[in-house]
Amino acid sequence: MNATTITLGTIGVLISLVCWAVFFSGVWRIIASIRLGQRDGTRNGPFVPRLSQMIVEFLGHTKMVKFRTVGWAHWLVMIGFILGSLLWFEAYGETFDPHFHWPLFGATHVWLFIAELLGWGTVIGILVLMVIRQLNHPRVPGRMSRFSGSVFSAAYFVEWVVLIEGLGMIMVKAGKISSGVEEPPIWTSFGTHFVAKALPASLMMVSVFALIKLLSGMIWLFMVGRKVTWGVAWHRLSAFFNIYFKRELGSKRALGAAKPMMSGGKVLEMEDADPDVDAFGAGKIEDFSWKGWLDFTTCTECGRCQSQCPAWNTGKPLSPKLLIMSLRDHGFAKAPYLLAGGKTDMAGDEVGLVGPDGKPDEAALAKIPAAARAEAGRKMVGESAEMIEAGELAPVIDYETLWSCTSCGACVEQCPVDIEHVDHIIDMRRYQVLIESEFPSELAGLFKNLENKGNPWGQNSKDRINWVNEVEFEVPVYGRDADSFDGYEYLFWVGCAGAYEDRAKKTTKAVAELLNVAAVDYLVLGEGETCTGDSARRAGNEFLFQQLAMQNIETFNDLFDGVPQERRKIVVTCAHCFNALSNEYPQVGGHYEVVHHTQLLNKLVRDKRLIPVAPVEGSEQITYHDPCFLGRHNQVYDAPRELIGASAATLTEMPRHGERSLCCGAGGARMWMEENIGKRINIERVDEALDTLGSGTTTQKIATGCPFCRVMLTDGVTARQESGQGEGVEVVDVAQLILDGVRRGGAAPTKELKKQPAKPAAAAATTVVETAPAAAPAEEAPKTAAPKPAVKGLGMAGAAKAPGGAKAPGKGLGMAGGAKAPGGAKAPGAKGLGLAGGAKAPGAKKAAPAAQAPVEAPAAETPAMETPAKPAGLSVKAKGLGMAGGAKAPGAKKPGAPKTAAPAAEPASEATPATEAPAAEAPAKPAGLSVKAKGLGMAGGAKAPGARRSAPAAPKSEPAPEAPAAETQAAEAPEAPTTATPQADDKPALSVKPKGLGMRGGAKPPGKR
Repeated sequence: MNATTITLGTIGVLISLVCWAVFFSGVWRIIASIRLGQRDGTRNGPFVPRLSQMIVEFLGHTKMVKFRTVGWAHWLVMIGFILGSLLWFEAYGETFDPHFHWPLFGATHVWLFIAELLGWGTVIGILVLMVIRQLNHPRVPGRMSRFSGSVFSAAYFVEWVVLIEGLGMIMVKAGKISSGVEEPPIWTSFGTHFVAKALPASLMMVSVFALIKLLSGMIWLFMVGRKVTWGVAWHRLSAFFNIYFKRELGSKRALGAAKPMMSGGKVLEMEDADPDVDAFGAGKIEDFSWKGWLDFTTCTECGRCQSQCPAWNTGKPLSPKLLIMSLRDHGFAKAPYLLAGGKTDMAGDEVGLVGPDGKPDEAALAKIPAAARAEAGRKMVGESAEMIEAGELAPVIDYETLWSCTSCGACVEQCPVDIEHVDHIIDMRRYQVLIESEFPSELAGLFKNLENKGNPWGQNSKDRINWVNEVEFEVPVYGRDADSFDGYEYLFWVGCAGAYEDRAKKTTKAVAELLNVAAVDYLVLGEGETCTGDSARRAGNEFLFQQLAMQNIETFNDLFDGVPQERRKIVVTCAHCFNALSNEYPQVGGHYEVVHHTQLLNKLVRDKRLIPVAPVEGSEQITYHDPCFLGRHNQVYDAPRELIGASAATLTEMPRHGERSLCCGAGGARMWMEENIGKRINIERVDEALDTLGSGTTTQKIATGCPFCRVMLTDGVTARQESGQGEGVEVVDVAQLILDGVRRGGAAPTKELKKQPAKPAAAAATTVVETAPAAAPAEEAPKTAAPKPAVKGLGMAGAAKAPGGAKAPGKGLGMAGGAKAPGGAKAPGAKGLGLAGGAKAPGAKKAAPAAQAPVEAPAAETPAMETPAKPAGLSVKAKGLGMAGGAKAPGAKKPGAPKTAAPAAEPASEATPATEAPAAEAPAKPAGLSVKAKGLGMAGGAKAPGARRSAPAAPKSEPAPEAPAAETQAAEAPEAPTTATPQADDKPALSVKPKGLGMRGGAKPPGKR
């Protein structure tokens, strides 16, 4: 130690004091900004699992290793930063005294070896990363670089600082060796030993190297302290917290269920929500939770999310990376205004900094930087071009950017620091739908159909079981063939697509037949099903999702009444239904064991209950498309592939498969929206599939396990075949491959229907006057052969095509009345899914001539009923998604006709005599499970699914002049004879505080009669 080294050390200390002060001021700004977010207490525990997961993800680099070269290089740099900090702090002493080292361990051979590894590892790792950045630089025209839009100045600064730090570790150690300060064994200094030979023996040189190493770190502290938006630097600290506080523990990360809509730390429910008090989604940056702000801060701008995003890869404006960066920059720019107490209402008026008279406090506002006040006036979501043309500030997020997301989860899956992009996008959509009422016009039709009919197509609920009439074996239907779950193992949830869409119905029939062959006891709900609400939720209509979910949960509770929790099993064919029922329904009180049909079929094959036989003519060539909501969201990858192998087909994987599979373009409610920008996502995926299959001579098929994917891929294949590509390629469900193999083995379904005794009527049930003989059970009633329907699929009015038929290239599901096919061009003026009023439902039988009816058909297809007690409506300020006051709930019959005790009569086309139906006392509604009042409260007097209606007082003997034309005629039916029936089922309506999404008191829950 001498005067020169003391001077160098003093300079280093003084500079470091300033740099540390600036750095900690930046830390404080970040913490203060994060605290501006909404409360969220769901992330606090459990401590040990969260901590262990963070350590595993950090040390194992489980996300980074997906990019193999980047993975190991970044791991070296990360370890060099953490352990190398000990060498960096050692430089404080080395500037004063070249002989300085850490006491106890600083001179040990083990520490010297570790220091050697840290130095060379840091240099090699950062050089590799610098080369990769340049090789993928967006300066090359036409390259879809993952670094496009990243802040390169910040990246270059961090890279060079890390390189200097690594070189500093090497040069200080080499200087000590050359100066004789250290004489370590060669194995502890395998690299620096040779560098030392090129250096002179100088103790001053050691102190200079130490000062350079120290100052490089100080410059880093100073710069990042001033640049709080440099996520590429700050992620070194914030990533640990972001990983620890991720929403989902385990491999599912932040995928699976969508985050519930929260405000002020509580989950919003329909009966409690108030738009004047609660934040419906995210309309302003302060509406995001503190975890959202932590996400924005932690983004490293690496672009892995961008590289995997199907929207970005097909020319859409959405980049998950740029979206998070925009929210980050806006948040920190607005933070001074928010920290000063500024706040605006939904109209944009100042309500935070106001004087005693209620007017804005101009003196307080003047103290806030002008840039922060201007940023506070920016709209969160809007049409950028229109706003700029009008002289306004551009919105933070462009309208098209927000609605381009398919919620496939590829961004979340790839993000190395567990940013939850999809949650933030859904929150912004919620505000746009529920408060602003600004959403793609096609969604208006979707919401209307879900609200009124309980399915996206707007079809009648009675047509959900039309597919049952199209198979050659009996399918037990709850409420018709069974009154309880006794004796059954699975509820087969068919879903909307599986019931109405021709291509998806093939999957439904295949699964039903396979379950029959395997002797699996299952039943279906039939008319009792209602859409799970997946599309509504991901389109931002959270309250409509709650409404549909609570209706289904009530139906499940009736079905599973008295059934142990472990036996409440549901098998589904739709990946979206699978995700909703298994991951999202527990959020509103519905807990069931849900399996995808590929999982159940794979188990049956393993158990030898299904034995597929290979084709004689040779194996088929198959490529498999992973549905996002089956694969990424729920980690089901193996079962479909094992089934393909069991079918003796040859599986060829696409380049993007498994967790990196490309979306089909139907998720996030995109199934029901236009796709006018860039290349269609389904075409992009089909091109990849066709390239994978090549031009072989064997049978070529694209297999999948989701009806949405099947529709989109079929449309893409059709479009390519019209241009001469992919001739003979067919899109099928995995279940169809197994069914073909099972049929080759000679297995046939059992045609007899499982008999189940009717549930005895409860003592408190409604008394019924019996007028019809109870000699034969309903299932033994003879049927008259009905004429085969001439129209297939969704026979809709006008020139609309039936799903599955020939269609224009790249179009979705053709619907009548000018309605757009998902992904196709919209007819002028068409709003949403405009279905013709007289459209016939898919598979519905044609009305028989009047002369063939042995008895008079009722005036309506279902008996008219007295309107049961209904929940009081929820009144809301005229904002958001306004629903008609008299709107009826999905699947509900129109009110107005008197209630009868007669069972639902078969249409005249079925020619089933009403007098052959047994008369039975109406059983009391099953108690079901007591579900906490969440979502949409429903009337207590609603009929439980499966409860048989009473027989009519006296059937008419005259033949019916004409079968009913449509279900909507029920309201015009003449008064039917009724029996003296006390209103045992009618319960008082729920009294709901007038808040949230306002619906009239007369609205009925979806599917209720």
